Amino acid sequence: MDLPAFGLTGPFPDRDYSIDNYLVFMEDFLLSRGIKHCILAGNSLGGQIAWEFTLKKPEMVEKLILIDAAGYPLQSSSVPIGFKIARMPFINKILTFITPRFMVKSSVENVYADKSKVSKELIDRYFDLTLRAGNRQALVDRMKAVYDTSRVMPIKKIQQPTLVLWGEQDLLIPTGSAYRFHEDLPNDTLVILKNVGHIPMEESPTKSLNAVLSFIQK
Repeated sequence: MDLPAFGLTGPFPDRDYSIDNYLVFMEDFLLSRGIKHCILAGNSLGGQIAWEFTLKKPEMVEKLILIDAAGYPLQSSSVPIGFKIARMPFINKILTFITPRFMVKSSVENVYADKSKVSKELIDRYFDLTLRAGNRQALVDRMKAVYDTSRVMPIKKIQQPTLVLWGEQDLLIPTGSAYRFHEDLPNDTLVILKNVGHIPMEESPTKSLNAVLSFIQK
């Protein structure tokens, strides 16, 4: 499932990209599909939405998988250029109707540890999805959303078995956050993948899948 503002789903009509709005969307989506219990997984922002949803609706989540998940105060050593521009007042308006392909290429390479895996086909896919109607404005709107880092305080209350899966070379959300999840979650499994960046499920799908299968089959 693509979250609103990502991929093929398109933007929120009300342009509200607060975490709370995403949580409402998640509940509505699951209930519309008749899903009352699930294993919930998310990467980056999706990971944050996953653990916050687990706190909000614990009865709906059987297990939790956090992949380079957001939530703790960021200590990024490198940020994709697309994110940087989207945060710049006035300049970000240009981004909503002019998006150079090289910017998308640079942003994808930024979140991969092994740049040789960033193929032309991969860049084309990201570029095409970026150009999906409404996605560029959605990126700018999301970058404006204010996040209260105190929201991480209740993480210790999560009782669901949790897999914390992380790329060792993640420069956007470094492994410091992985170890904080590991410390705060009372029932978790921590897996750090070597030579992998921010999106392990793409860059190292086999190792990521092995870790997930091992976790959910326990």
